[in-house]
Amino acid sequence: MMPTTMKIASVIMLTLVVLPCFGFWMGGLSLPAVKWLALAGTVGWFAVTPIWMGRPTGTEQTASGD
Repeated sequence: MMPTTMKIASVIMLTLVVLPCFGFWMGGLSLPAVKWLALAGTVGWFAVTPIWMGRPTGTEQTASGD
């Protein structure tokens, strides 16, 4: 997959960690649901993020090294 797609997937996974907490705080989600969604988001984030993080971007690839 392309790095941009992986970055979008990382943001979605991070959202799966953060939004359920707000849903629980506002009374819309049960604690077990929050735990499962946060776990899925955490596992997904750790699986997807290393694929693109630390890789050179297009501008860094074309720049000459000093």
